[in-house]
Amino acid sequence: MAVFTCEKCGATIDTRCKPKKCAACGEQECMCKEEKPAAPKQGKK
Repeated sequence: MAVFTCEKCGATIDTRCKPKKCAACGEQECMCKEEKPAAPKQGKK
């Protein structure tokens, strides 16, 4: 899962695939992937 943010209106969508248009404002090709910091990995004990 990834969080995509609209460059025009700032709306966010949490989905697997990149949306072609923003559901809030209707702009085409304006959704950018928002990078989240990776969770620390747990080592085996």
